[in-house]
Amino acid sequence: MSIAALERTGAAWIADEDSAVLERIHERHVQLALWQRRRPRALDWLDSLDFDEIDDVQKTLAVESLAFCLPGILLEAGYPDGAHTALSQEIGTLACLYAQIMEVESIRMRLEIVETDACRKFHMDNVKARLLMPFTEPGTEWIEVDAAPDSQVRHLRAGAVGLFKGRIWAETPAILHRSPPIAGTGVSRLLLVLDLASPTAFAEN
Repeated sequence: MSIAALERTGAAWIADEDSAVLERIHERHVQLALWQRRRPRALDWLDSLDFDEIDDVQKTLAVESLAFCLPGILLEAGYPDGAHTALSQEIGTLACLYAQIMEVESIRMRLEIVETDACRKFHMDNVKARLLMPFTEPGTEWIEVDAAPDSQVRHLRAGAVGLFKGRIWAETPAILHRSPPIAGTGVSRLLLVLDLASPTAFAEN
């Protein structure tokens, strides 16, 4: 679907190649703001990373300390010395952008290695707004609730950034998402998840 087509009145999702599209999550009818982009080439090494040597990361971080804290956090989790610089910069940039949009000073970050169908059913998270960005393929799948039964299941490609409204913010679910089915395939995927540090940190519109 073209970008122009997504500008129709009442669309539940909006996409663009400009990061400014993420700000449109504040529009009442928008439940998914999608920044369509490719993963930076400086992160291509992630495709050959041995995830068996890497730990998941779950941290609540103040935005002002991201640049200082992230490199050490990634090193402690097992990401290779030297190569982690581009990864920490990428996460820091996205975290600052998310915090600015949500008007908060701290965020909850999860950098997860997913090897199962963790959330195999299409759902809406019980949060206000969650940012998802797959660092590797396959990416998160999503659908429109009111679309035809045979509508295409869409997915976030590696590097694309999806800002999804959750049940705390959205009155009625219009966009649902799920983990791609990979159980038993031997595939692992690396996913960045950003949430509010506190469920009450952001005042609803």
